[in-house]
Amino acid sequence: LVRGFSGDGRKNRRGMMKETQNEKQKETQEKMKKGLDKGLEKSPVYVTQPSLAPLDEVVSLLEGVWDRGILTHNGPLVQQLEKELEQELGVPRFVAVTNGTIALQMAIRALGLSGSGIVGNMGNVGSVGSVGNLGNMGNGGQSGGVVQPGHRGQPGEIIISSFTWIATVSAIKWEGCVPVCCDINPKTLNLDPAEIERHITERTVAIMPVHVFGNPCDVEAIEAVARKHDLKVIYDAAHAIGSTWKGESVLSWGDVSGTSLHATKLLNTGEGGGCITRDPGLWEKLERIRFFGHDAQKDIVEDGFNGKMTEVHAALGLANLRYYREVLADRKRKYALYLEMLDGVPGLEFQQMQPGGESNYSYFAVMFESEEVLLRVIEALAAVHVFPRRYFYPSVNRFTKVLAYRSTPVAEDISSRILCLPHYLGLKEEDMSAICDVIRGEVVRNL
Repeated sequence: LVRGFSGDGRKNRRGMMKETQNEKQKETQEKMKKGLDKGLEKSPVYVTQPSLAPLDEVVSLLEGVWDRGILTHNGPLVQQLEKELEQELGVPRFVAVTNGTIALQMAIRALGLSGSGIVGNMGNVGSVGSVGNLGNMGNGGQSGGVVQPGHRGQPGEIIISSFTWIATVSAIKWEGCVPVCCDINPKTLNLDPAEIERHITERTVAIMPVHVFGNPCDVEAIEAVARKHDLKVIYDAAHAIGSTWKGESVLSWGDVSGTSLHATKLLNTGEGGGCITRDPGLWEKLERIRFFGHDAQKDIVEDGFNGKMTEVHAALGLANLRYYREVLADRKRKYALYLEMLDGVPGLEFQQMQPGGESNYSYFAVMFESEEVLLRVIEALAAVHVFPRRYFYPSVNRFTKVLAYRSTPVAEDISSRILCLPHYLGLKEEDMSAICDVIRGEVVRNL
C-alpha cells in the first residue's frame, strides 16, 4: 500500500488510513450495539458449526436401524457409507472407524510399526505378528517387520509436522513409537520435504505429514523421500476430505491416509473417521484390527481393538453426504470472499496453496505480523461475540510433558500469530464483513 511513497508520504498515508479505518470500526461497533447487525447481535459466532442434513432425513435412516435392531458390528449403514464415500471421493477403499485418532493408530499397527525395534523395510504387511505390551516399549515385541540388530528394544521414530493437533502425537505414542517433530514450509504450512531428510535416523520407520487446513502436502516429494529411505507414509488427512492432487483425491496417497469425520469437519458423522488405502492386503488387515483382530471366521488373528463405527453415526454421515458438494462449494466461495474482504489490509498473510493440489478450503486462517496484534484482534472480536480459534497453538513440539522438545522455529513462529476465522455453511456474509471490519481496524491501529 505504501510502496513508491516518500517517508513523509508514507506517514501521511498511514495516518489517513488509520483515521479512516478507526472511523469504520467505530461505525461497525455502533451498528452492533444498536442491533443493526442482526447476525452478530442475535447470537455468538463461533469458529465453526457442524454441517447438518435436515433432521427428518436422519430420522428416516434411524427408523431402519430401529427396525433391524443392528446398532454396530459393521452394520448395513456402515457398509453403505463406506461404499458411497468411495464413489463420491474416488478412493479405492474406505474403512469407517470410531474417530480420526483411531484411524492413525490402526494405520501404524497395520503397517507393522507398533511396538519397538522396527527399522527399515517392514516386510509383509499382511503377516500376523504380536506387538507385545505397548506399555513396555523395551520388551522387543515384533509386528511382522524387520528388526535391525542392535536396535531391539528401541521404539521406532515417526516424523511429524510440528504444526498439528495433539492427536497426531497421541496416536503415535499409543502405538509405542516416538514422534519426531519436523519444521514446516512457512507458506503452505505443511511439512517441508527438505526438512524431512535432516530428521531421518536409523530408527526412523515412517513419515506422518498433515494436510494442514485441507491444503495438500507435496505428496510427490514426500513419496520420493520415503522411497529413497525405505520408509512408510501415513497421512494425517483429518482435514482433507474433498482435497485433491492433480484432480484426484489426495486421500489415495501414502500407504494409508487417516481422515476425520468429526463434527467440526466439512463432512461429519458426529464422531468418526476412516482409513484409506490402495493395498488390498492392508485393507483386509485394517478391517480385522477394527474388530478386535477377528477374521471372517471370527478367529483372532491380529492384535486389534474396538475401532468400529456405529449405525447411528453412519446414518448421520449418509444424510450429510447428500449435501457434501453444497458444503464444499460454500467453503470455497466463502474462502474467496474472505480474501476479497481482507484485501489490502497491511501485515496480513494467508496460507499459500501447494502447486498441484486443490484445497477443500475447510478452514480460513490469517497470520498477523505479531502475537500482540493477534491478541488484540481476539479481544476486539470477543467484544462483539465472535470467537475465532488459535489453531494450531502452541506448536506440538512445545508439549514437553508428552514428548521431548525439538526446535522448529518456523512452526513456533506461525503458531504464535495464526488465527482461524469463523468459516461454515450457515455463516452469513454480513457477519463475515463485520468480522473483517474489526480485523482491519485493529491492524491499522498497530501501524
